Amino acid sequence: MFYYLNGTVAALENCLAVIDCGGVGFSCNTSMRSLSALEIGQKAKLFTVCVIREDAFDIYGFTTQAELNSFKMLTGISGVGPKAAISILSSSSPEDLALAVANGNEKALTIAPGIGKKLAQRILLELKDKVSADMRILTPGSASAPAGQAAAGDQKSRDVAAALSVLGYNPSEINGVLSKMDITNLSVEEAIRQVLKSSLR
Repeated sequence: MFYYLNGTVAALENCLAVIDCGGVGFSCNTSMRSLSALEIGQKAKLFTVCVIREDAFDIYGFTTQAELNSFKMLTGISGVGPKAAISILSSSSPEDLALAVANGNEKALTIAPGIGKKLAQRILLELKDKVSADMRILTPGSASAPAGQAAAGDQKSRDVAAALSVLGYNPSEINGVLSKMDITNLSVEEAIRQVLKSSLR
């Protein structure tokens, strides 16, 4: 319903920001990570999604598109509600979440309050299934040997492609960004951060 809210930060509470847009204060649930980037009285732009239930109409907003994409992906998993997703994103950056999924690191998820081992395993399993589906429709060779890279089968390129898929990039975007990047001398984490700083998102 709302793609983003652009206005002045009127109030900040625990995982909640009020954005004044033309005299109307919109209450946005958010992560502690996004909250830390906001300051009362300063301009802010939050990328948003509305969660509508019988008894509630809630807006969730984040300072980056990557964090919003991660929130949507997490809440699309059975048993993961907005509260759990916010908890995870308050403890892990989008790139950390992507790497946790790519590496099957459940401990990176259980550090979030309220996220137990079983739920962490379910998140990893379902997101890995999604990544596998996305990887199957990548252009042959694009995820394993983009321009400036080693030959097909380069595990680093595969890890970067998998992480980008978790972050919400579609196969054509992954093909495009990897074909333009030389990640030979970058770690997976550095490559992901470079992508997030690019103009794609």
